[in-house]
Amino acid sequence: MDRKDIVETAHEMADAARRAILPLFRGTTLATESKQTGSFDPVTEADRAAERAMRDVLMRRRPDDAVLGEEFGEKRGTSGLTWALDPIDGTRAFLSGTPTWGVLIAAATDTGPVYGLIDQPYIGERFEGGFGAASMTGPNGARRLTTLGDRSLKEAILFTTFPEVGTEAEGEAFQAVSAEVRLTRFGMDCYAYALIAMGQIDLVIEAGLNPYDIQAPIAVIEAAGGIVTDWSGGAAHLGGRVIAAAGRAQHEAALALLARFA
Repeated sequence: MDRKDIVETAHEMADAARRAILPLFRGTTLATESKQTGSFDPVTEADRAAERAMRDVLMRRRPDDAVLGEEFGEKRGTSGLTWALDPIDGTRAFLSGTPTWGVLIAAATDTGPVYGLIDQPYIGERFEGGFGAASMTGPNGARRLTTLGDRSLKEAILFTTFPEVGTEAEGEAFQAVSAEVRLTRFGMDCYAYALIAMGQIDLVIEAGLNPYDIQAPIAVIEAAGGIVTDWSGGAAHLGGRVIAAAGRAQHEAALALLARFA
């Protein structure tokens, strides 16, 4: 596995996605469709342009790798490495003009991600993790990423994207954890996972995720010292119900509460 080439390819993809997305952010004429009938699940020309730009980089640099992207599906490969791409994680935030969406890029084997990158083009922050290191760059320069480590739930800050979380039962499970923490906040999409890696918050709990939603956050958070599993404590790289924690104490305490419902 050529680690240097994987990292360089991921950064080139993130740069390409930035160039595709930023001219369309906070625009007034952005073409938008809904992927579902009966509920608003938006996709924009920015989502598609960014994923095309990233796939073009992969086709040129690493044509033998597989690709799983939110907008254009799966491309099979022969190398044993799969790139999970979410061109805009948080399209609702993007449409609203808030800078809490991000570009997610992960390189994974069958057992999970080996490297991941979370990029926020408008703020100019980029978080990466894998191969034994986690770091970020942004307006204040570069620094190593380290999670908060162990804290009690009474001290903890908890995030999720949607207040309803998932099904009614999943929402009840989330509320059981929320009732025990110091602070609960909503609506940050992938940026909440970056906040765990930065050492700002303790927990993110979500349900109904796809592999491209979570593989980059897994790589970044685990490299920063955190933990990401499903609600049963197993592997989370295939998506579904996910809990990310800054330390083992928060993780075990939250899992114990989630288990009563899940």
